[in-house]
Amino acid sequence: MTHRFPIKEIARQAGLGTATVDRVLNRRANVSAQTQRRVRDAIDELTSLEGQLAARGRQLFIDVVVEAPTRFSREIRNALEAELPSLHPAVVRPRYMMQERMRAGDIVAILNRIGKRGSQGVLLKAQDQPDIRTAMAELGARNIPVVTIFTDIPDAPHVAYAGANNYAAGETAAYLIHHFLPSTLAATAQTGPVVITMSDEHFRGEESRKAGFVTAMAKLAPNRPIIDASGGAGLDSDTARRMESMIEDCRNIQAVYSMGGGNRAILQTLTDHGLTPQVYIAHDLDSENITLLQQGKLSAVLHHDLRQDMRTACHHIMAWHRLLPETAIAPPSDIHIITPANIPGFIKKQARIG
Repeated sequence: MTHRFPIKEIARQAGLGTATVDRVLNRRANVSAQTQRRVRDAIDELTSLEGQLAARGRQLFIDVVVEAPTRFSREIRNALEAELPSLHPAVVRPRYMMQERMRAGDIVAILNRIGKRGSQGVLLKAQDQPDIRTAMAELGARNIPVVTIFTDIPDAPHVAYAGANNYAAGETAAYLIHHFLPSTLAATAQTGPVVITMSDEHFRGEESRKAGFVTAMAKLAPNRPIIDASGGAGLDSDTARRMESMIEDCRNIQAVYSMGGGNRAILQTLTDHGLTPQVYIAHDLDSENITLLQQGKLSAVLHHDLRQDMRTACHHIMAWHRLLPETAIAPPSDIHIITPANIPGFIKKQARIG
């Protein structure tokens, strides 16, 4: 395996011993595929960080542990790496563990491993499960600060949450659906159902979106049914199966509020059954949703600035290490409403910022 970094640097980035890295690099026997992958990933991460590593400042190794569909994990990584050069006076060196599906035991094993080898901070997007809360507490006992990102775990010991106000996002979705529908439907058809989808009820960010949405809809349109088709983990195949199982309840569907992704699969399943919602509200301006907006298949996307969220998360870690005053921590991101009408201008604006 070719590389241009000292074995010690690769080992620090991978969280492995130098002897283990040496065995991998020299292709010796008795090295697991997982360990080989960790060394390859560490070299890739060092390559992407090469320019920043030349800067002066205290180095902070931060572990980014995320359970999310690949399309969203990719956006998180891109957002963090775009912010790294601005995180003075620290030199932040992220180490990633991102998978589409992880059991609570998988997350616990990762957090325990981080605790044993050491870390200057953990950015965590995971389900709210008792064992995960316990593992977070153990990291705190080891003086390793944890910041939850995008999905909070409210009762667990952690430094902060970095992400949008999910309850307000759900209220915003309810407002949009309520005011979009009257302009497209006859007065006699104002009580058709809205289908809502979360990836998993244990992701508290999505649960907060649902709570805000349901509460607001009860005030705005108390007679409009809400059908919950959650549980697809944001993955296309699982989301499609979940929608298929609920299709009989969706025959007179009028709107969709998708909190957890899988929008192409949801739309395709509805189309296969001859169903077209008049209004479709989704979350996050990833590449899939940009395309669906441009095609006019989504009415609006509720988007928050991932770069700002990752900046805020890193600022909390830096403040914990007394490298930054708490008054300098970036504020939470705001919700932006992106429609087919303003998507071109928004993409150009984001490109300039990037």
